[in-house]
Amino acid sequence: MEFIKRSKKIEEVNMLSPLVWAYVGDSVYEMFVRTNLVNFSNAKPHKLHLESIKYVKAKAQAETLQKIYDNLTDKEKEIVRRGRNTENHHVAKNANVADYAKSTAFEALIGYLYLTYQDERLAEVLEMCK
Repeated sequence: MEFIKRSKKIEEVNMLSPLVWAYVGDSVYEMFVRTNLVNFSNAKPHKLHLESIKYVKAKAQAETLQKIYDNLTDKEKEIVRRGRNTENHHVAKNANVADYAKSTAFEALIGYLYLTYQDERLAEVLEMCK
């Protein structure tokens, strides 16, 4: 049984804005980071939070994307390109515009893989992020 119901068809997901993919990808990646921290640490919640920030901030996500980029498929690189180039009128307070665009691209990729039911590939990509 699927814990969280994903009900959009792949064709519908393809029509969504890359910012929507990034919106979902942000939460999927955050869950991945938090779960791994809990699995491999006995730290208290505040320490876990401080540690998770190191991975989910824009600069770290931009660096992670750069690290995994050559291992992405052409389709995934296209998703990244769309996420990076999408019109976004918001920039995080602790990020420059380039890092924020790359982190949005990274989150778009994660969200797209999740929303299109590519769970096995999503797991592979997240494993590359470690």
